[in-house]
Amino acid sequence: MRLAVDVAPLSHVRTGIGNYIRGTLAGLAETAHPNDEIVAFAPASAGGKRMIGAALAGMPVERRVRVLPFAHAWRTAWSRLGRPPLEPLLGGFDALLFWDWWYPPQRSGLRATMIHDLVPLRHPEWVTPRTRRMHGAKYRNAARTCDLVFVNSRFTAGEVVELLGVPDEKVRVAYPGIGREFGPDGERARLERPYVLSVATLEPRKNLGTLLEAHRLLGAELELAVAGGAGWGERPELTGERVSRLGFVSDERLAALYRGAEAFVYPSRFEGFGIPVLEAMASGVPCVVSSHASLDEACGDAAVRVDPENPEAIADGIAQARSERERLVERGFGHAARFSWRRSGEVYWRSLREGL
Repeated sequence: MRLAVDVAPLSHVRTGIGNYIRGTLAGLAETAHPNDEIVAFAPASAGGKRMIGAALAGMPVERRVRVLPFAHAWRTAWSRLGRPPLEPLLGGFDALLFWDWWYPPQRSGLRATMIHDLVPLRHPEWVTPRTRRMHGAKYRNAARTCDLVFVNSRFTAGEVVELLGVPDEKVRVAYPGIGREFGPDGERARLERPYVLSVATLEPRKNLGTLLEAHRLLGAELELAVAGGAGWGERPELTGERVSRLGFVSDERLAALYRGAEAFVYPSRFEGFGIPVLEAMASGVPCVVSSHASLDEACGDAAVRVDPENPEAIADGIAQARSERERLVERGFGHAARFSWRRSGEVYWRSLREGL
């Protein structure tokens, strides 16, 4: 099979979506048959092309990344116009897999996309108007044109069927995996005092304001460390005594932060899956996680679940996680071991072959 894979999202600093795409590509490459070909393509800026090259380093994929000024505008226009098809640029292919917000046209072959969550539809107040427009157009195109829609959880599968009207038989769940950096062995980060860690882009959905309130209830012993990019919308001030805003950190640094933490806290109001929960469990830290149903699959029975809107419940959950550390870490290892990028790659190949 010759599979054309959109890698445009890898032209930016990788957060959850970028990590899923890169991990899936690694799983596809690992589980491909000898006669399979993976063609990674994207229109990107010069800087974006370098980012894509770094993300794909060492992967046995053919690269067709074309440098274009104003690449974002090109992708938008290409999606809306619906022409030219990809084939003259890439050659023939058996299947196309695209992600995120744009929807490249094709002449023939299986058409597949991946939807990480439907936050812009379910909670439009949590995203920017631009995000609502861009993703709304992609959702409509996917529901109308795609033969297969991949999702990262059963929860998101239900959202796609309910909100987009995609028939259940077209939806496939491909769970995320865990990067090799995340494990119990290795450097443990040290901050000024013992700390609890949260990982989140600073945006309303991540609910960091409630986490700050919970942290104030814990007394003077624990620091709160927050790793993640700048984000958008209403954001709490992550400043003050015993609060450390770490910004975006590398995977290696993040793994050390997980290992050194007293507990990992993830109070998100809504997720497609919640990859940081798996990373934390694999790294050997007890987890305190929002009780929202969208995080059930990420947690299994290996986390303390708390009401994300209740600071007292979050503070009590952190205390429980620390007191039950040994039990929770053991359960976390067992749960995280069920997920791998290899398994994700196998789901993609099997579904694509069945769809041809």
